Amino acid sequence: MALNIKKEADFRREIKGTPAPGYLLFGEEDYLKGICVTLARQTLCPDETFRTFNEILLDALDFTPERLQDALAALPMMADRKLIVLRGLNFNAMKQGELDALCAVLERLPDDDYNTLIISVAAGAIDEGYLPKRPSTVLSRLGELLTPIQFERCTPAKLSGWCARHFEHNGVASTPELCTYIIEKCGRSMYTLAAEIDKVSYYVLSHGRSALAREDIDAAACATVEYDAFAFANAMMERNTAGALNILSDMKLRKIEPTVILGEVIRVSCEMLAVRRMSAEGRTPAEMAKVIGIHEYKVTLYQRSVNGCSDAELLRAINACNDADFALKNSPHGYVALERLICSVG
Repeated sequence: MALNIKKEADFRREIKGTPAPGYLLFGEEDYLKGICVTLARQTLCPDETFRTFNEILLDALDFTPERLQDALAALPMMADRKLIVLRGLNFNAMKQGELDALCAVLERLPDDDYNTLIISVAAGAIDEGYLPKRPSTVLSRLGELLTPIQFERCTPAKLSGWCARHFEHNGVASTPELCTYIIEKCGRSMYTLAAEIDKVSYYVLSHGRSALAREDIDAAACATVEYDAFAFANAMMERNTAGALNILSDMKLRKIEPTVILGEVIRVSCEMLAVRRMSAEGRTPAEMAKVIGIHEYKVTLYQRSVNGCSDAELLRAINACNDADFALKNSPHGYVALERLICSVG
């Protein structure tokens, strides 16, 4: 029997109507997986007062089949459904006994009609086989217990349209040619593009304009370690484990030294904390830029990123970075320290 693999549009429609007991989000585009998890949270847990009880997040470092079963067993509070999100599992490294134990829990999903479980798998963390006709054994087995949703890399035309909408959301008018140009300059990763478009947008707006020009992209958009550090730190602040791991994977492929990555992340995190504290004091972006020694548009970008964070959360992230720095300097496996950092903060 062929595996019935659905697409992002199917997930969006179902989650707003009658959700399945469980979903498996897999494929290349991690950014869209994060968007869909956010949509599920907003739809199934609309009341923030009870979200603590009705949304349960499990990461790979915290996961055991028993913890997942406990999460599924609890009844929702003042709501019809409960959302459980499991992130960070690497099915390529999972032993047969571990997979069997997970599947044993998944087999009981239909027993309770108040749960929606989402297992979000980062790109490359599961053998997909040869889709659509020959899915892998692991994907076939999980697909029998969960509704599989595939997130394929966007086509250039679709990605260009998405870039235009992202610029428009920021209040900046673009053209198809300029959207194609920023894709060529910054790559096709939607995580990368989202951050670069925000950066370019604030650059344009900071100069009192609303129409994008090629020179703006050249001036503000770049695939540098500094950008990667901002995206990395931002993903950690949002507790987006899959996104942070994806960004780290990109940096590993470009052979950026772990010490360089962490040093930049610490610097960016400290700048974020400074911006948050000075914003609370009522200082203007221009004043903050002068004190910190960065461009005003970057201050505006930081303000948006830290809007939902507390001082305590930022300090916790900085302290975790310091611990990772100690571990990194005392271990030959530098990237492992960064992966543990992501999971500990997420």
